[in-house]
Amino acid sequence: MSKLSFMEKLLDGVEVEWRALGDVLVRTKGTKITAGQMKELHRDGAPLKIFAGGKTIAFVDFEDIPAKNINREPSIIVKSRGVIEFEYYEKPFSHKNEMWSYHSKDDDINIKYVYHFLKLNEPHFQNLGSRMQMPQIATPDTDKFKIPIPCPDNPKKSLEIQAEIVRILDSFTELTAELTAELTAELNKRKKQYNFYREQLLSFEEVEWKRLGEVAKIGTGSHDTQDAIEDGDYIFYARGREPLRLNVFDFDETAIITAGDGAGVGKVFHYAQGKYALHQRAYRIAPSEVMEPRFVYHCIAAHFYAYIQKASVSSSVTSLRRPMFLNFPIPVPSLEEQARIVAILDKFDTLTHSISEGLPREIALRQKQYEYYRDLLLSFPKPKKVTA
Repeated sequence: MSKLSFMEKLLDGVEVEWRALGDVLVRTKGTKITAGQMKELHRDGAPLKIFAGGKTIAFVDFEDIPAKNINREPSIIVKSRGVIEFEYYEKPFSHKNEMWSYHSKDDDINIKYVYHFLKLNEPHFQNLGSRMQMPQIATPDTDKFKIPIPCPDNPKKSLEIQAEIVRILDSFTELTAELTAELTAELNKRKKQYNFYREQLLSFEEVEWKRLGEVAKIGTGSHDTQDAIEDGDYIFYARGREPLRLNVFDFDETAIITAGDGAGVGKVFHYAQGKYALHQRAYRIAPSEVMEPRFVYHCIAAHFYAYIQKASVSSSVTSLRRPMFLNFPIPVPSLEEQARIVAILDKFDTLTHSISEGLPREIALRQKQYEYYRDLLLSFPKPKKVTA
């Protein structure tokens, strides 16, 4: 069904009036509260939610905030600084005074309907905010923004149309949330299975143990992140999860790559095969002929992070040095046994990572479906003289 025919059927020939947000909703201000006060007053389980910018929130008691600054109506919260976005909330709340919120002034407007329309137009407001040194919008930006009111001369019919749009879009939101929860649960299950079998398979009692420095070459690269070239010929492993590109390579081998400092300290992000370049603060671990490289990979992925945390004299390890690698204990079973273990763990690794990679893809797909139907449902006839 085309966009036009769907909307024609939903509207059934009725007119659509575009009205400024400030004319159809009530704007409310927030409360004067600092980030420090929010932290001090926060109490888990308290009934009143206070919003700040981004994801910052606090739960406080009603007596902690002036009664005049408490909103009790289902509302749209305008996060006006930093990450500019809209949030819908139905329970009692307040927010910092640099933000504002809207609720219906009468029964002619479904506030959730307006919320969906504003979410559709979030990029418009983000673009407005990007013109400032600190991304932000002002109250006139939202007050003057025009929204479509179907069937303005028949409030009952108008609310029915608004409610139907809300019902469909809420259904998509709920389905997306359910799918995300299911996929996340399955991913966690697979990770637990993988970790269990990895621990079992890498627990040895009657095999020789050696230091990693005895069975592998360990060293760093010579490049910095700024050396990266977008369309370089060779992969360039830096300190993060995302590899870069360079036109030169440092090594041609199979090796395990881990960060020497930063957020990736002690974690294995890459398994290199062939020609590659390496960051000056990333480490390469190239196993000798007595070791199956993937076996070394699994051992390091399983135990190296815990090893450096235990070996360090500080509570948190922010950077690594070569001796930490040299002394890491590693079992050396026969190559046949290493290959057997690798075959099993690689299967689990592939399955777990396929779910990990598939989860964002599935969520993105559902989000696109939601956005498609949102665009379909909120594409009202708009006179040329009406501008956002």
